[in-house]
Amino acid sequence: MTTLITDIKTTATAPEGINLLVVQVETNQPGLVGLGCATFAYRHRAVECLIGEYLRPLLVGRNAEAIEELWQLMHQNAYWRNGPIENNAISGIDMALWDIKGKQANMPLYQLFGGKCREGVPIYRHADGRDLEELGDCILKYRAQGITHIRCQSGGYGGGRFGAAPAAAPRGALAGVYLDSREYMRDTLEMFDALRSRLGFGVELCHDVHERLKPADAIRFACALEPYALFFLEDAIALEDGDWLRQLRAKTTTPLAQGELFNHPFEWRPLIAERLIDYVRVHLSQVGGITPGRKLQLFAEQYGVRTAWHGPGDMSPLAHAANIHIDLAARNFGVQEWSGTEPPNSVIQDLRGPKEALLDVFPGLPEFRQGHVYANDKPGLGVDLDEAEAAKYPCENSVTTWTQTRLLVDGALQTP
Repeated sequence: MTTLITDIKTTATAPEGINLLVVQVETNQPGLVGLGCATFAYRHRAVECLIGEYLRPLLVGRNAEAIEELWQLMHQNAYWRNGPIENNAISGIDMALWDIKGKQANMPLYQLFGGKCREGVPIYRHADGRDLEELGDCILKYRAQGITHIRCQSGGYGGGRFGAAPAAAPRGALAGVYLDSREYMRDTLEMFDALRSRLGFGVELCHDVHERLKPADAIRFACALEPYALFFLEDAIALEDGDWLRQLRAKTTTPLAQGELFNHPFEWRPLIAERLIDYVRVHLSQVGGITPGRKLQLFAEQYGVRTAWHGPGDMSPLAHAANIHIDLAARNFGVQEWSGTEPPNSVIQDLRGPKEALLDVFPGLPEFRQGHVYANDKPGLGVDLDEAEAAKYPCENSVTTWTQTRLLVDGALQTP
């Protein structure tokens, strides 16, 4: 019997205070339901509307096994293509269809991708601190838990909290998160100098610029970081300034990671084909789910570019699981960002505390053990949704402030 889509539903939930959107694809096979992540935390209602009002009527009654056909149908149906709202909506359904495929085969997804290239997935975590001593202590705690790759920041991405314009800004400047790029670069260089002096070179350190530098400053910054042997420097150049990556690549030996804002193959294709980046860091739901994510991973493999998928708190555990399944089967895997979705009895906890609410809503997460994450080997993605628990944590539809970043020199908006 052909497996047909009978309904598509969405569940919005925020067990950690971050808006998450889950898609459920129901079929005509008893008990066969797929789950996927459609999380766009800052526009979740727009994604929810697109799924319910447009994609559901398009797909109900169609063959759930025809994943490639349905992905292209969703992608082309509105005529205008791409963008985070459409891609996240497609992602939720695409992941759910792959979840169904794995359940039909009674296999975890990595088996459908050709099987494991590795048993566990090495991860990196984020370390921050109010001062360099606290930051160093944070790194040592992660090292004690077997984590060998750590992203280091001091005071976030070079700015403070959202608030009124500081006195140094022009009179009448609007509220925002104010940045002083020169001070940020000086402080970061001092940070890595202190960390290498304390920790040595036996731990892999990363840093995220978060696109908050002008291209010429980014080039100077990447060169100045070379003595500290970073594992990679992330998003040194803004997506809109991508052509500058040629100059950045030519000037520095610091490995470069790029891509959590990518939406379309035209954005990553030249960077990979010209070997301008070392790691590609897409947000899986942002590019449309597992189907385009696997194509990107295989494309990057041909050019020696490795994966370092985006894995923040503003993606659901379903997407984290999708990352892990692709990682396990990818020959060009590099490292996996991990936001700390560990069971309460795990050796590791997020340094901010345990995450029982998230685990109650999403049972069946991949397991962390001594520096690596392991798939749970259940069929499909291996993660479930407890709808009763999810209902306890409603989403908020508030104005996002952390993206309202501004330059201290003149109060103008800066990419966040």
